[in-house]
Amino acid sequence: MATPNELTAMRRAIAISAQGLGTTSPNPPVGCVILDRDGLPVGEGYHLRKGDHHAEVNALTAAGERAEGGTAVVTLEPCNHHGRTPPCRQALIDAKVSRVLIAVMDPTSRGEGGAVVLEQAGIEVERGVLEQEALLVLGPWLHSLRTGRPHITWAYTVGADEDDGDQAVKELRRTHDLVIRRNGAIEEGVPGGHGEDSFSIPLPPLGNGPTKALHVLAEAGARTVLIEGSSNKTAQRLAEVVDRVIIDVPGTSQSSLPTSANGLGGMVHAGFQLVDVRPLGRYVRLMTERYKV
Repeated sequence: MATPNELTAMRRAIAISAQGLGTTSPNPPVGCVILDRDGLPVGEGYHLRKGDHHAEVNALTAAGERAEGGTAVVTLEPCNHHGRTPPCRQALIDAKVSRVLIAVMDPTSRGEGGAVVLEQAGIEVERGVLEQEALLVLGPWLHSLRTGRPHITWAYTVGADEDDGDQAVKELRRTHDLVIRRNGAIEEGVPGGHGEDSFSIPLPPLGNGPTKALHVLAEAGARTVLIEGSSNKTAQRLAEVVDRVIIDVPGTSQSSLPTSANGLGGMVHAGFQLVDVRPLGRYVRLMTERYKV
């Protein structure tokens, strides 16, 4: 069982893993925290982009010798292959950690998997620690692996299409690989944020049907795509494959907002379920996801 300190460390690892959203693709956004022998945090790190060090290596570098005999808390199973960087399971073995906690198992792990190799090296491994919380960050990446196409989010602010005044939606851009603007232009969510030779920006148009569009976006290396604006023609063409809709409802006072949860829920698109409602400055943000069957 994970200790309270370890659970706190995993939540910290999940939080910092989100720093890689919008830049790690096609790799996953991963975070790692190193605890020393006494269960105190001595290093942390996250993966920023393909070709850079992975989360475990960054955390171990920060911890230095204090990692020996300690615990590595990581949001995704340490990799078990040598790609652009050495395998993270070997870095953990070489650092002589005694225990590794993993939130989500990696479906792309090669061979026996990093967790098994760690156990074979005499390291205690615990799987599934705060898995559902870690999926808040890793979920879209896993969805892309499972479906072979990007996770699509459609976001808009009610009444803001004409003057491009949806600042709250603009802030979502940095968490997505590609952004499709109202005029059909396609941009990198974080300009220049992805690694070399692993990502490209496709030229519009994407094609008339969703199958062609999704193929082009996937070929570009995108795991996540944000479509902006309620009147975006691309959103209308891809409506049947949109996975998440985020709606920001403006209001300067309580009286200008819908007066009940049903009033907010009435804005949810058919086929989607309301999964989160939260205040966001002068807005109320509705987050909805497509019903899973």
